[in-house]
Amino acid sequence: MTAPFAADARTPAELLQAFLRPGSAADPSRPLVTFYDDSTGERVELSAKTFDNWVAKTANLLQDELNASPDDRAALLLPAHWQSAVWLLACWSVGVVAVPQGEPKDTELVVSGPDGLAAAQECPGERVALALRPLGGRFPQRPDGFLDYAAEVPGQGDRFAPYSPVDPQAVALETVVDGLPLKLTGEQTVALAREGAARLGLDGGSRVLSTLSFDDWAGLEAGLLAPLAAGASVVLCRNSGQLTEDQWQSRIDSERVTLRLG
Repeated sequence: MTAPFAADARTPAELLQAFLRPGSAADPSRPLVTFYDDSTGERVELSAKTFDNWVAKTANLLQDELNASPDDRAALLLPAHWQSAVWLLACWSVGVVAVPQGEPKDTELVVSGPDGLAAAQECPGERVALALRPLGGRFPQRPDGFLDYAAEVPGQGDRFAPYSPVDPQAVALETVVDGLPLKLTGEQTVALAREGAARLGLDGGSRVLSTLSFDDWAGLEAGLLAPLAAGASVVLCRNSGQLTEDQWQSRIDSERVTLRLG
């Protein structure tokens, strides 16, 4: 029986690192995350190498500028977006607990898109705002009380090393599974991702198109974690409700999608 992709990975960040190993079955130069925003016409394609570079810069921002440490909790008030995927992996690289759509008042830091800024004001700790503009652009005017991610991240280092090793048995993710809130360790997150990849029939050649949000496990599994666990890739589509079936079929064909979810 063939060993699963990244069989030794015990945290989600280690799943990403497996794409970059010399001799890996996954090609680090091929697309890993492709993102469409059909309200703006934006299309972004990131190879595993480029995606990892964004994760490293963001993890350095978290650790060095925001003073985040393992077991801190980060409320991620973000849609399913390529930058959201970056933030999730950055949290897991540092050991920060990712809490998609968490209560900002109960967390040490908050990362918010434009729609969540009012709620994010309740966070007593660090606040980061993402404009979610095409090409990773900045806010025209930085929101009061927030760091502008697009202004802060370019100057961060391209390599990341945590000050202390991330504990695979520590809580990594707070999410909702089948309607129930659940805290998952790094190991449990990876195990569930592998189960999802097997259930969905994913392998290294799979390309998953997802329109699901990252608000619960189903969307995280479809749009990020199961593909990572399989050495596969993902196409995230936002604001795509007006696409016709012909337009969907054209995208599926052009992106070589093997599975559509959502």
